[in-house]
Amino acid sequence: MTGVSDGLECPPTEERNPRTVSIDRLPALDVLRLLNAEDATVPAAVAATLPYLAEAVDLAVAALASGHRLHYFGAGTSGRLAVLDCAELRPTFGLEPGRVVAHLAGGPAALTNPSEAAEDDEDDGAAAAGSEVEAGDVAVGVTASGRTPYVAGALREARARGAGTVLVSANPRSPLAPLADIHVAFDTGPEAITGSTRLKAGTAQKLVLNSLSTAVMIRLGRTYSNLMTDMVASNRKLRARQVRMLAQATGADSDLCAAALAAAEGDPKVALVTLLSSATVDQARRALAETGGLVHRALRSVTPPPLP
Repeated sequence: MTGVSDGLECPPTEERNPRTVSIDRLPALDVLRLLNAEDATVPAAVAATLPYLAEAVDLAVAALASGHRLHYFGAGTSGRLAVLDCAELRPTFGLEPGRVVAHLAGGPAALTNPSEAAEDDEDDGAAAAGSEVEAGDVAVGVTASGRTPYVAGALREARARGAGTVLVSANPRSPLAPLADIHVAFDTGPEAITGSTRLKAGTAQKLVLNSLSTAVMIRLGRTYSNLMTDMVASNRKLRARQVRMLAQATGADSDLCAAALAAAEGDPKVALVTLLSSATVDQARRALAETGGLVHRALRSVTPPPLP
């Protein structure tokens, strides 16, 4: 394939930063102050993308709610951040394996052993998308420069297969933008160390991916209020957190919450509905199933309307 990233135009992340040209001659504290000052510009750059990020959230929610999948594609730091975001969803939100999948250029080995040449393989990106992406899925390409061939191949193939496509980049003029239905483009500008996108662009990507996946999980009912109702309690600390979460949500004492959790066979959502209503465990479980796991809707369905 012919790469879409072969243009000579320098992306913002490759430009030289005039504020840090003397960074190599400064004492450690001043180096850190310069880096921190650059990092402080990132949240505002991400904030400017929120309307587009909201569109990406809605696209992903619709796909996952209808049984489809969300895919991340990236290379280098971008790909590693995507893998990290994907890996954290199961313990935090109880997401079933395989619903959100990260594809890293160079494969799993590239997590710890840099495989920089892999990002130039557009055919490999297309093959990665071709082997798993289906119509109705959503493919998210993550690339700081906005021109990574691996991501280009993945997005092009995903679109050809009928998937929704999203591009997350630090290049508002990304040549890959035409391959995406939604372009989440934050302008973090030149890096403190020219071209080192593990810095500001990487921080922005982490913020965007955190926000994207967290908002998707919230919209899918994986929280109640701001509490992690679906987290996987795989150790003593997390089991205690489940009981504490129930107490925070209901005001009940920890013994009652622990008993409700045991009666619900360890399902914190079922326990929560029984504690907040007069529902039995079976009624709570049925209400949650009928409302897609949304606790506030389940509560409405098991709580009788007030008397006139």
